[in-house]
Amino acid sequence: MGFNCGIVGLPNVGKSTLFNALTQTMAAEAMNYPFCTIEPNIGRVGVPDPRLFKLAQIAASGKIIPTQIEIADIAGLVKGASKGEGLGNQFLGHIRGVDAILHIVRCFDNGDITHVNGNIDPIRDIETVETELMLSDLESLKKKESSIAKKNNPELSAEKNSLQKFIDWLESGKMLNLLNFTEDDNFFSDSMHLITKKPILYVCNVGENEIISGNSYTKSVEDFAKSRNSSVVTVSAAIESEIAVIRDENEKFEYIQSLGLSESGLARIIRGGYDLLDLITFFTVGPLEAHAWTTGKGSKAPAAAGVIHTDFERGFICAETVSYDDYVAYNGEVGAKSAGKMRLEGKEYIVNDGDVFHFRFNV
Repeated sequence: MGFNCGIVGLPNVGKSTLFNALTQTMAAEAMNYPFCTIEPNIGRVGVPDPRLFKLAQIAASGKIIPTQIEIADIAGLVKGASKGEGLGNQFLGHIRGVDAILHIVRCFDNGDITHVNGNIDPIRDIETVETELMLSDLESLKKKESSIAKKNNPELSAEKNSLQKFIDWLESGKMLNLLNFTEDDNFFSDSMHLITKKPILYVCNVGENEIISGNSYTKSVEDFAKSRNSSVVTVSAAIESEIAVIRDENEKFEYIQSLGLSESGLARIIRGGYDLLDLITFFTVGPLEAHAWTTGKGSKAPAAAGVIHTDFERGFICAETVSYDDYVAYNGEVGAKSAGKMRLEGKEYIVNDGDVFHFRFNV
């Protein structure tokens, strides 16, 4: 698994349309009225990575297995969702366990598609949704505060301090992902799965003719995201829907190029998510399968091995390592080894994006 993310946004911003396109399913009913998503939808999609197909071609691999991301789509949030308005509050629990949030923001004009607030204002819309996320976290924190207070245990002083810090910060109108966390804060907050601590990728949904240049709405979101130390990706849910139904990969690529794009919105969102979460990809390649795996930047070789199987990490001996560029340049493992490009790396080796590994282990 690469990472999992939750899609949030107001009703009618293109959440479910984009979810359908990204997961290439019709699991979410995308219709032009609020709250049409009445239960959370979860989909998985393979991460597009041309390197994997090239490696598989060289190794004549029988199977290609990309790393995957999991996407959860919840009902559109409206003002008052944390107090029971609309349906979104019923599903906020489903995004507490995700790694990152995709906040879909409507950045297109279309009189045929109703806006819940009557007009297009991306920053107002963002703040409406984020206020509900903050109120939801506040409710959880205050319940925890009340529970700890009843115990009157001096050993819980660190938790009390963190709780008060989080509550004060949220009540000042700021998301927890803007707060500097201590080690104690992190330990406590991770156990609570606080939504507003999660990194956010803002996804501007624009019209088909604005996918290249964007518009004044996307510019305002970009400025807003900079103030939040976050990132923005611009996509067109309408275009992604068209791309999703093209089965032939060459035809799909030609269509994307005809629009003046080099890659799909899905690829841009995934890359944005990887950057946001500091993730990289490594590979294992052989005649049976070519497999892509995900780990964090700065991970050491045993931790990467553990992504495949805990036994690999527990019994790690070394990692036979070839960079992607060398694997391709020397036409595979044998050629790279003959050219002296294969390395035996130990437990302190820091994994690089694109490394091709064969792990040696003994349990």
